[in-house]
Amino acid sequence: MAKIGLIDVDSHHYPNLALMKISAYHKSKGDTVEWWNAFMSYDRVYQAKIFTEDYTKDNEYFIKADEVIKGGTGYDLKNKLPNEIEHIFPDYSIYPTKDTAYGFLTRGCPRGCHFCIVAEKEGRKSIQVADLTEFWNGQKNIDVLDPNLLACKNHITLLKQLSETNSTVNPNQGLDCRLLTEDNIYWLNQIKIKTIHYAWDYMREEMSVIKGLELYNKYGKIREKRNKVVYVLVNYDTTMEENLYRIYKLRDMGYAPYVMIYNKPSASKEIKRLQRWTNNRYIFWSCEKFEDYMKIQ
Repeated sequence: MAKIGLIDVDSHHYPNLALMKISAYHKSKGDTVEWWNAFMSYDRVYQAKIFTEDYTKDNEYFIKADEVIKGGTGYDLKNKLPNEIEHIFPDYSIYPTKDTAYGFLTRGCPRGCHFCIVAEKEGRKSIQVADLTEFWNGQKNIDVLDPNLLACKNHITLLKQLSETNSTVNPNQGLDCRLLTEDNIYWLNQIKIKTIHYAWDYMREEMSVIKGLELYNKYGKIREKRNKVVYVLVNYDTTMEENLYRIYKLRDMGYAPYVMIYNKPSASKEIKRLQRWTNNRYIFWSCEKFEDYMKIQ
């Protein structure tokens, strides 16, 4: 029986799915699993890291273990869990999950956006990798981590699975509004979703983004603008004029824009203030123009 230690380098606020699967696998083998303790010795320690050094510093403590395995996108885009671990039911007991299931139904995305690691890490095609039962067994909440669920040819079947759970579903990474149709909007309407997320990253995608968002306005059941969120990428390849155009356009359409800063350490004060103005809902809905907000800063 081996003694296994786990290190979540990023934090313990959002569960690390890989560590939950690793824990489940080793417990199924009769091994003991615990969060790593610097004063203890282990047969093996798994160190998981999602974010790069720009956002999360690595564990700098000496690890007393016969073997240390580092994994996650914070280290390498190519490392993957062995198949027997990847498809095991997660051990939710290691995190205070509050009755929430976490998992991927699909992997990959056909878009190949230059700022995104998904294409390199998972491929430029969205394919089904699991059924819902692989990570859900009755939890009241489901966090779906898929990068582009609607791009999968089986997405209607997967949406039907989610609709049958009666759980509240959070499409954590957002949905591709350019792929919305009357058919998939119908099935989205059958799912309990509190807040739906889309994205408008490039100005050149204006027509397809607006077309999808208008279609959802017509057929979608979520009507409150605070619950229809659109991520707006800034500090990448758009001007401030284009940033403000997207933000105002989304607001006029009844959506709540949410500014995401690319490479935040390099962002200007103006960009950071744009994010603060947009993402603080009280300020955003009470101060109509960014120029007016800047005057009081």
